[in-house]
Amino acid sequence: MSNESSTGTQNTDPFALAGEAAAYIRARTGVESHDVALVLGSGWGASADLIGTTTAALDAADVPGFHAPAVPGHTGTIRSVLTPEGKRALVLGARTHFYEGRGVRSVVHGVRTAAAAGCKTLVLTNGCGGLNEAWTPGTPVLISDHINLTATSPLEGATFVDLTDLYSARLRALAREVDPSLAEGVYAQFTGPHYETPAEVQYAKRIGADLVGMSTALEAIAARHAGMEVFGISLVTNLAAGISPEPLSHGEVIEAGAAAGPRISALLAGIITKL
Repeated sequence: MSNESSTGTQNTDPFALAGEAAAYIRARTGVESHDVALVLGSGWGASADLIGTTTAALDAADVPGFHAPAVPGHTGTIRSVLTPEGKRALVLGARTHFYEGRGVRSVVHGVRTAAAAGCKTLVLTNGCGGLNEAWTPGTPVLISDHINLTATSPLEGATFVDLTDLYSARLRALAREVDPSLAEGVYAQFTGPHYETPAEVQYAKRIGADLVGMSTALEAIAARHAGMEVFGISLVTNLAAGISPEPLSHGEVIEAGAAAGPRISALLAGIITKL
């Protein structure tokens, strides 16, 4: 599979496009440089209101290279937030998923834009299926590592990047200062948009996964390539297929995210204060 779909952007330098988007954000927000970027997945959106004061909000579809979100539960804005500690957070509410068919460059465009905007730290969140029966819907889990099952990469050509410590142990330790009970696990990214079969879930479990979803891994790889420190946290919105006795639905994901929203938003806001 090629790194771009036929959207007319396959011949565009992805880093030049990220620079163009960062310049647009800089001009429209009046903020010369941001410190930390947050990609808010299903269930995590309300945390943007708790981490600080929003000083500017942009329609993502107006920013070069971005698109309106295609998934219910995701916002379509990019926000500049001033934290009480005086840091600038760039909140990306318009995540592009691999299954949308826009190509891998589009999937990681937000991450590359954040790096071009000055961000040194990236916070990746998602809603996912859990393979551990003890993790009931609404459980937040730190990502310690990932398994990329998309059969592709955001890196092109002879671009070799070490992923040994991709998800920062330092940042996970800071998160546990906020909530010592936080568990951690390995996240496996499937392509979607269909949910995994019970056999695929068992395969993922046997190769070391604790969580399954359709985002995050490709973004984390791009962030490491850009020199960012990566923090990942998942919200278990459902037990994965074959683990759960019930059929899976996106409505269930949204419902679980909404129920857990106030608690996990406060948790993430607390973590952001320590970054």
